[in-house]
Amino acid sequence: MKNHRIKENFSNFVGVCYLFHTNSYIGRALTMGRIVAIDYGKKRTGIAVTDTLRIIASGLTTVATHELLPFILNYVKEEPVERIIIGMPKQMNNQDSENVKRIRPFANTLKKQLPDIPVEFADERFTSVLAHRTLLEAGLKKKDRQNKALVDEVSATIILQSYMESRRYE
Repeated sequence: MKNHRIKENFSNFVGVCYLFHTNSYIGRALTMGRIVAIDYGKKRTGIAVTDTLRIIASGLTTVATHELLPFILNYVKEEPVERIIIGMPKQMNNQDSENVKRIRPFANTLKKQLPDIPVEFADERFTSVLAHRTLLEAGLKKKDRQNKALVDEVSATIILQSYMESRRYE
């Protein structure tokens, strides 16, 4: 009886391994598309992405805002992207900040250019403050902490991490 269970368990294990190696549901679930987060700024925009398993949020780069759309379109051609999250700046009273008038048209253009990829907004209040604090706690020198491109990239990473944490139990 004991040998029968061992063979049955081994057989199940081999079956799972086979499913993993084929293009089955399990195999596809392990190669999900990335989530891209954007910290849209007037001059520069920070970009962060998840790994393909959507476990880790990492800063990707900072691009000049006028080069953002071509950058995103090219990135989507090169990498599997499931959704795009754009930081929505809000004031303490929950009113839109001044930058929203630039973000919404960009988001609409992105939705038209990439109709198969959902574009969502995420609250980005305090991300710049958190980014500065993160750089300080990481031990960066004052000159490095004043690098606005780095702050934008870290802000995008914080937006993405917050988004992922808010969806963890859905």
